[in-house]
Amino acid sequence: MNSRRSWVVYGIGVFAYLIAVMQRTTIGVAGVAATERFHVSASVLSTLAVVQLIVYAGMQVPVGVLIDRIGSRKLMLTGTALMVVGQVAVALAPSIAIAIVGRILVGAGDATVFTSLMRLVNSWFRGRIVPQLSQWIGNVGQLGQVLSAVPFALLLHLSGWTVAFLSAASLSVVALIGIAVAVADRPVGASEGPRPATWSDSLRQLRISLARPGTQLGFWSHFVTQSSGTVFSLMWGIPFLVFALGIEPAEASALLTVLVGAGLISGPILGILTARFPMRRSNLVLGIVALMAAAWTLVLLWPGEPPLWTVIVLIAAIGIGGPGSLIGFDFARTFNPLHSLGSANGIVNVGGFLASFVMMFLIGVSLDVQAHGAEGDAQLYQLDHFRWAFAIQYVIVGIGVGFLVHARRRTRRRLQEDEGIEVAPLWVALVGAWRRRGGHEAL
Repeated sequence: MNSRRSWVVYGIGVFAYLIAVMQRTTIGVAGVAATERFHVSASVLSTLAVVQLIVYAGMQVPVGVLIDRIGSRKLMLTGTALMVVGQVAVALAPSIAIAIVGRILVGAGDATVFTSLMRLVNSWFRGRIVPQLSQWIGNVGQLGQVLSAVPFALLLHLSGWTVAFLSAASLSVVALIGIAVAVADRPVGASEGPRPATWSDSLRQLRISLARPGTQLGFWSHFVTQSSGTVFSLMWGIPFLVFALGIEPAEASALLTVLVGAGLISGPILGILTARFPMRRSNLVLGIVALMAAAWTLVLLWPGEPPLWTVIVLIAAIGIGGPGSLIGFDFARTFNPLHSLGSANGIVNVGGFLASFVMMFLIGVSLDVQAHGAEGDAQLYQLDHFRWAFAIQYVIVGIGVGFLVHARRRTRRRLQEDEGIEVAPLWVALVGAWRRRGGHEAL
């Protein structure tokens, strides 16, 4: 099954996702330039990113259903084309309204790529390599942040808004060609169970996936780990570093590469741990959340201006949250059959982005309220304002942790009931599920 063609499909898919991440994060790097170009408040500026994430999150479940119904290839082609159109609209936008429309298209296109690629991996590969390949999707894909933080930011500085965003759009054209030429939904002769014959069947399959406690556990795992890094890299990290801490824009953009580097280092480790210790996956998630909370506390409670090393620690900690969120998809893979995995992955992927756009918007509102209508970036983006605004994360993530623990208890209870054992350690139940589903494929 893990043939040369499998690796070609995987490579093209990962490249397409890398470019999608770049398109997603360009607006975060361009936050300062957007303020100058459109002359808007923090809450209005946050709309550029928030509306993109709302569209992204809102489309995850429909995209998951469509993957199970029509396949990944068609969705990736459509989504990549939408990103081209969206970035061109942003490049030429004369007003914030047109830019928002462009980001809506980018969010819609971006919504199709990752979930489709995760589905492709499960169609083209088998065995314990799947969790590790899933981590590498996230890790290599996050290099898209490096593309936006370094070459895109440099081009934005040297050549201006229009040239930078048109150049970004051209890379999606390359990805579009690669998908059209090389990607197929599954190997020839592969049997994955019947696709839903009608939309009614698709919705029934979606309801079944949503009702599974293991799918819900994946959703909340994604919710609590992915959101903080997305908020920082996509919207509020650059304004915080530049205006609140006085770091030069070029250096601030370069600091975002620490987030990517932390993911590249931690991702393979988490992939191995997830494959070898599936009974401890939720503990990994909770440990990552605790690490991020400690790093935020260090920076936000530091007397006066926090030194650079604390900021680097923070960025590295939230960078681990990215690969940590992929554990949520491993829960979906374990507790759902392959023919409904697209729907399950779509549900999981909503989690982190739902938390992200809620926090992103509330942070913008908090900054505006604290500024009391004062004009100018220096008044709006003060360090003390950011301390209170970023503290909103504790509330949102804390709620997610509560639901995660509840979903974990329900998942364990369901596994014990399936085994017919009144009281059983989690590992006993998981081994039983592992045997029923064909050995290593379950875990």
